Amino acid sequence: MRKFILFTFALIAITIQVKAQDNYEIQVYGSETVEQGHTMVELHSNYTLDGSKTVIDGELPTNHVFHETIEITHGWTPWFETGFYFFNSIGSDGRTAYVGSHIRPRVAAPESWKWPVGVSISTEFGFQKSAFSANTATLEIRPIIDKKMGKWYLSFNPTLDQSFAGPDANRGLIFSPNFKQSYDITKVVALGFEYYGSTGPFFNYDPIQQQQHQIFIATDLNFDPNWEFNAGFGLGLTNSTDRSIIKMIIGRRF
Repeated sequence: MRKFILFTFALIAITIQVKAQDNYEIQVYGSETVEQGHTMVELHSNYTLDGSKTVIDGELPTNHVFHETIEITHGWTPWFETGFYFFNSIGSDGRTAYVGSHIRPRVAAPESWKWPVGVSISTEFGFQKSAFSANTATLEIRPIIDKKMGKWYLSFNPTLDQSFAGPDANRGLIFSPNFKQSYDITKVVALGFEYYGSTGPFFNYDPIQQQQHQIFIATDLNFDPNWEFNAGFGLGLTNSTDRSIIKMIIGRRF
């Protein structure tokens, strides 16, 4: 079994090389997968308070736009899950549009390995309409490393993105690191910050103002093991990043 799991990790890392997250799923992943035989249904909602106001590379402006993503994830084994995404956008004129869909298999290091940190690898492939993402076919490799230390929680996602159609198709792997740190204020409430970045091609980074860097002040509510809740307010730190966004994630395990 252990050799099979290691082979699965290696196969995913070799065969899959995307900017999947953008402003549709603003989340730093934890390493745990959904329990075997269970299904998690999540709604990712965010609103861009101050974003782009002109068409860029054929993409519609993001200013005063809602993004609504439905995510359905099923756990097949104690260490393997598959997620499905349906991206939607509600424009400033109230018009709703279907944006695209992704599929995301993920494998995790089993607890029986007794590693000092949680580790998993998520891969996400899909398509989106060019009016909402100039890169219309993308793939993401997201290693996930996290650790719970008393009341502190840390998670690092050193993500690599690859576009197959669009302006970034020939740029190679794009480095998009994400990081989360939180502290349990009470048994229910955790407060912390989340960082989301996109620095350009690996080892050939873009000028700083062309990179994307966002910091979110965020809270997690742990009022029931079958429910998930995360909300936050984010600020963009460069010219290429939406200036301010509010987000909320609510999920339910079945």
